[in-house]
Amino acid sequence: MRVRLEPSGLGFETEAGTTLLKSAEAAGIEMPSSCRNGTCRTCICQLVSGAIRHVIEWPGLSADEKAEGWILPCVAEAQGDLTIDAPKAFSVF
Repeated sequence: MRVRLEPSGLGFETEAGTTLLKSAEAAGIEMPSSCRNGTCRTCICQLVSGAIRHVIEWPGLSADEKAEGWILPCVAEAQGDLTIDAPKAFSVF
């Protein structure tokens, strides 16, 4: 599955069972993060297109935020190709 980050245009591959944050890091892309368990909201991004599944039942998002497309990449897995608005993401290479 392919993930594209906006507005940078950076991208990376991910697979089932791997969080978006871990996949980004493996591809040399840094995204803000802290707790890595879905509570601190440091990594919050907006899903532009595609579908994700949070690996914990109720991550640190309100029902309204979920409805508006906000996700927590530290506990989210792709369900197919995605585009995410992640303005603070950057390549370390």
